[in-house]
Amino acid sequence: MAYIIAVNASVLSQTGGTCECNLADKFQCDTISDYVDCKEEVRRDLITATAALAGLSTLSFGLFTNLPVALAPGMGLNAYFAFQVVGYNGSGAISYRTALTAVFFEGIIFMFLALTGMRQWLVRLIPATIKTATGVGIGFFLTEIGLSYTSGIGAITGGATATPLSLGGCPPDMINAVTGACNGGQMTNPTMWLAIFCGGIVTAFLMAFRVKYALVIGIALVSIISWPRNTPVTYFPNTPEGDSRFSFFKQIVAWHPLSKTLNQLDWSFDTASTTHFVLGLFTFLYVDIIDATATLYSMVRFCGVVDPKDGDFPRSTIAYCTDAAFISIGSLFGCSPITAFIESGAGIAEGGRTGLTAVVAGLCFIISIFFAPIFASIPPWATGCTLILVGCMMARQITQVNWRYIGDVLPSFVVMTFIPFSYSVAYGLIAGLFVYTTLNGLIGLVVLLSGHRIEPREYDLKEYWTWRGTGRAPWFVRAMRRGKSHSSPTSGDEHNNHSDTTATSSVPSEEESQRGFNVQRSCTKGDSAAAETHSRVHFNHDEDYDHYHHHGHSSPLRGIAR
Repeated sequence: MAYIIAVNASVLSQTGGTCECNLADKFQCDTISDYVDCKEEVRRDLITATAALAGLSTLSFGLFTNLPVALAPGMGLNAYFAFQVVGYNGSGAISYRTALTAVFFEGIIFMFLALTGMRQWLVRLIPATIKTATGVGIGFFLTEIGLSYTSGIGAITGGATATPLSLGGCPPDMINAVTGACNGGQMTNPTMWLAIFCGGIVTAFLMAFRVKYALVIGIALVSIISWPRNTPVTYFPNTPEGDSRFSFFKQIVAWHPLSKTLNQLDWSFDTASTTHFVLGLFTFLYVDIIDATATLYSMVRFCGVVDPKDGDFPRSTIAYCTDAAFISIGSLFGCSPITAFIESGAGIAEGGRTGLTAVVAGLCFIISIFFAPIFASIPPWATGCTLILVGCMMARQITQVNWRYIGDVLPSFVVMTFIPFSYSVAYGLIAGLFVYTTLNGLIGLVVLLSGHRIEPREYDLKEYWTWRGTGRAPWFVRAMRRGKSHSSPTSGDEHNNHSDTTATSSVPSEEESQRGFNVQRSCTKGDSAAAETHSRVHFNHDEDYDHYHHHGHSSPLRGIAR
């Protein structure tokens, strides 16, 4: 997880933070030296903030929940915050300060949802195929960012109207300031080739042999090669900007205070900004409900502590509340939402079973705060291939999408493609859910009106979904049901039996809904890739389908639950 310190700061600093630029074309702000210096100061602030938040949140999570899960500003969420909500150099719908305020309120709302049990329940309402496709789409999104100039290796760049993306790899001084395309010299930038070979191929080679810290080794290798001055790949050119970077780098060990990002929330709203604020808040909630909650749930499931009867895990309310609290705290530090990290699976696979694993990881993050000059001197082309490799690992979930039925295939494909091409996680999710609801709603209507005489091909292979969700309802819903049963004139035993029967018939239990799912429940020793793969819950269609038809039952996958 150490790579997140440099990568998160690099991504979030592309917003410009609290730096001001009055140009109409925000992309031209990079031509102003004072603005560039301010962005560099923001990046240094965010390095300290990321390390501090990751350390404090992971340490607290380990102490309060006794679970081996680490927290930090989430990849994917930071890209959505930086490039969709705030925009490059503040070119988005709302300002950096307003976006931080939205993140603060998101944490408060998540705290309420966690205390009422709604957060866990809302995740179970989202179709499994959409949740899987979202992870794949975010992986493609991170890959696109890793290939770009601003936060990656510079292999692709903006093209003409007919070609929104084009081949890059040219030196920065040969990029057209208007179109963003290369005027020439494609694939000649030495820093790109350094990143490809040392940051990409070498790192992938190490991962193939299950070398620990392969991502960190790749970043360190490219950075060390880029640090000497007077070389074609140096990060410290003989310019005022390069001199400033080198001067900070020479300090090695230093405490960098948060001068640009600490407590920068904007509490003043007008009519126009309120609309954008509400939009940003709800999109953060929407994305985070899927990303943060699903990732945390998959990690504890991989550790084998999830109760198969109700789908819950020990101290789940404390876990969700801790996560929610640090989402709000993170906004005060100037960071995007905090989330559980999928890399926690590596620690679990190596034998981590208790919160001690998280405590040790948190202490390491806290120590790294004092090495801000080192982390601030990591060039973007050193972290670009890391983004690509993380995107690759996230995209492996694509095999878990139900490719057998068009009602699941098309919405999943829309999500996976819209997220990177629209440069927005929220737009991809909205598009996918719209297609899922419309397409399956129309199909379900035809099937219902025809009395199941007309059904589409492979309709029996559709993934099961019900609007009631699976597992236990939120605690206050169960409390209302108990109160209603006590006030009923029917005898207690008879009424309870009736209620249990009704609940069982209308809402499948967690055990029933997990039938046919392949879940790794034990914390055995293995590599991080296996941890990520097995932590993903996926549907085994053949096993479930054959089991039911072999015993003479109708398939449990027939359409949307009626």
